[in-house]
Amino acid sequence: MDLALYLKAVVLGIVEGLTEFLPVSSTGHLIVAGQLIGYTGEKAKVFEIVIQSGAMLAIIWEYRVRFGHVLGGLHRDPAARQFVVNLAVAFLPAALLGLAFGGAIKQHLFHAVPVATAFIIGGVIILWVERSPRRATVDQVDEMTWQDALKVGLAQAFALIPGMSRAGATIIGGMLFGLSRRAATEFSFFLAVPTLIAAGAYDFYNNRALFDAGDFGVFSVGSIVSFVSAFLCVRWLLRYIATHDFSAFAWYRIVFGVVVLATGYTGLVNWTA
Repeated sequence: MDLALYLKAVVLGIVEGLTEFLPVSSTGHLIVAGQLIGYTGEKAKVFEIVIQSGAMLAIIWEYRVRFGHVLGGLHRDPAARQFVVNLAVAFLPAALLGLAFGGAIKQHLFHAVPVATAFIIGGVIILWVERSPRRATVDQVDEMTWQDALKVGLAQAFALIPGMSRAGATIIGGMLFGLSRRAATEFSFFLAVPTLIAAGAYDFYNNRALFDAGDFGVFSVGSIVSFVSAFLCVRWLLRYIATHDFSAFAWYRIVFGVVVLATGYTGLVNWTA
């Protein structure tokens, strides 16, 4: 057993779980962390697919009662059907644009320097939204219309740029379009399920030749760690937003991006390696 490889799996599992549902970009953190600990290449991309699934399962478990009611009530409950319609509508923009431009984005932007730049830009946007006067017109997820969902879905499309953050785009975009802080955060959680399932299935199909039975142990460890850390993070975030805004995450993004750019510019870290 390669202990170093398992340690890398634990580190990246923690990174994925703690960042997937925060407005700080899990993909950006995985790219930077992977380069720092020397876990890059095609196999690393496959590993990321697996541990993202672990984080997604944390949402399903946390909201298992809600998802169960929706599935059980589809044939009789208009609210359940509206919930599913909203998720489908919000899912489509990023899915279609991802199919069209995903290959080019991964080729040109999945590197530390573009990620760091997106971190800083995203941080500035969060600060701007938090400091702009606004009034929430949608207090609960169940009050959302398909038009509200479409606006959130269009915001999510910006997360195709690594470093912008899927959670950040959907939460901050939702707030900008009239959702309350909690409604935007919870809808971001729910939208993560079809988005991560579809992205994972698509990437699995494209990279199926890279999956090897010998990787089962490492992938399992990474997924379990990702699940646990994501579950704890989601519960913490719901408590946090009850009394705080997202400004702290914005400043974290800006500092993180500046550090990456500064270390690359000074030659302290070779981010192009």
